[in-house]
Amino acid sequence: MVRLRAPLFITRHVLFALVAGGLAGILFMAFLIEFDHFTSSNAFCTNCHSMALAEDSYKTSVHYNNASGVRASCGDCHVSEGVFSATWDHAVGGKDLLKQIKGSLFGPDYDDPVINALHLPEAAFAARRWFKDRDSATCKRCHDQDAIQGKRADTAAIHRDEAAGKTCIDCHINLVHRKVPGAETFKRDAWNVMIEQEFGLKPGEAAERFGGH
Repeated sequence: MVRLRAPLFITRHVLFALVAGGLAGILFMAFLIEFDHFTSSNAFCTNCHSMALAEDSYKTSVHYNNASGVRASCGDCHVSEGVFSATWDHAVGGKDLLKQIKGSLFGPDYDDPVINALHLPEAAFAARRWFKDRDSATCKRCHDQDAIQGKRADTAAIHRDEAAGKTCIDCHINLVHRKVPGAETFKRDAWNVMIEQEFGLKPGEAAERFGGH
């Protein structure tokens, strides 16, 4: 009777290391999944006052209030699918947290509604580029382009015949947060005047507060 022997290099220590490594890998993956789940929640995202300002407009949008009762969370729209892609998005998003902390000390104070509104267009443009670079992948989690009917008679035809070479964000902006013009038509001076009127600022004060940060 032939006895099978393990290769000489598989010692007790090697087996222990393999088992320990496997368990550590499983625990690490579980941690990443839970980390992604927690950091993608609305409760986590709106911890900062600046994000609470963004939540105000979100709660008036159809992505929050709709007949179906389905609500898209912050993570549904702004975090990629897949645990590794999501973890990467959270890591990259850490720069925004650093800006928030820095702003409270010696930079733009995004918790200030005026400063927040003045800087909103740049944030909107960056978010739109993010969607476009990913072919609006997070939109397509919920929306199947071939199944879109809409309320207009030509909605399905438009999405079928006129959307070639386009992605969702090319046509659909200002669906959730405060309306910001497209980057190609945006005028900083006009935006500043609007903010001055909204917050009762003196003429030219918006430019000073924006430029000063």
